[in-house]
Amino acid sequence: MNSRPWRIAVTGAAGFVGSVFLKLVAELGKPDIEAISLFGEKAGDIRDSAQVSQAMSATRPDVVLHLAAIAAPSAARADPSTAWQVNVMGTLHIAQAIREQSPKTRLLFVGSSEAYGGSFLTSPSALAETAALLPRGTYAASKAAGDLMIGQMSLDGLEAVRFRPFNHSGPGQSPSYVLPAFAQQVAWIESGRQAPVLSVGNLDAERDFLDVRDVARAYLLAALPTTQIPTGSVFNIATGHPLRIGLLLSLLLEQAKVPIEVHVDAAKLRPNDIPRASGDPRAARDHLGWQPLIALEQTIADVLSFYRSRFE
Repeated sequence: MNSRPWRIAVTGAAGFVGSVFLKLVAELGKPDIEAISLFGEKAGDIRDSAQVSQAMSATRPDVVLHLAAIAAPSAARADPSTAWQVNVMGTLHIAQAIREQSPKTRLLFVGSSEAYGGSFLTSPSALAETAALLPRGTYAASKAAGDLMIGQMSLDGLEAVRFRPFNHSGPGQSPSYVLPAFAQQVAWIESGRQAPVLSVGNLDAERDFLDVRDVARAYLLAALPTTQIPTGSVFNIATGHPLRIGLLLSLLLEQAKVPIEVHVDAAKLRPNDIPRASGDPRAARDHLGWQPLIALEQTIADVLSFYRSRFE
C-alpha cells in the first residue's frame, strides 16, 4: 500500500505569499509532496481555537507553514486588537493544535524582520538572528511576541523553525507596500488615470529587498522531507545588502513609458521609521542552502507588469 504524500498545510494559503508557495510546490511536479490549505476549501479563522484544532485533526500534516497574519503595518496600526488576536493568539492556537492533534508536525513560523526594531538603530552592519527583538510598532510587536512564544514552545518540545523575512515583493502584492505602491502609480500615470506626478514617502530609508518567489523557496527548502533542521532554529531571509528606497524608485522609473515627476508627501512618512534595516543571511545559506536568485530589476518589471495589466 502506498503511503500518502508528504503534506504541507498552509495557513493564509489564499494570501500573497501563500499563493506563491502553493504554486512553487505545484511546479516541483512531485506527486509525493503536496501543499494544501490547512482549512481546505473553507476560509478558516485562526482566532477560533476549536476550528484550528478540528482542521489540524482532519489534515494531520507533516509540516505547517504558518503565514496567516495581519501583515500590513498600517492595518495593524489601525486595528491593534485584531492584530494581536491574529498574530499572537492565532499563532498560539496553531501551535497548541499541533501539540494536541499532530505532535510530529513541524511548524514553520513566519515572523518578520520588523521585530528587530530598535536593534537596527544600534548596529551599522546586517543583523544576525541573535540580535535583540526591540519592536517599535504594533505589527512588529505582535510578530515579535509570536516569535518569542514559538521559541519558548520549541524548548518545551514543539518542533518549530522560525523565519524573519525582510522586505519582499512580487506581482500580486498589495499597494500597502512600497514597491507595489510606486508601481501602481506608474501604471495609473501611463494609462492617463493620474497626472505625471508620483507621490512618495521617505526615500532615504535603506532596506533589504527580495523577490517573494525567493522567500517562498526558503520556506519550501525548510518544509521538504529531506531537510533536517534542529528545532528552535531561526533564519533571517535577507540579502545582507540594503538598498535605498530612492534607488528602488529610480530603477522603477527607468522602466516607465512616460516622464514622471516625484513629489514627497509628508502624510506618507511612516512613524518610528528606521534609517537602515538589513539582515545577515548566512544561517539560511549554511543550513538550508538558500540564497536569493531573482534580480531586483526582474522583480520590479514583474510588479509593474502586474499593475499595467489591470489598466489595459
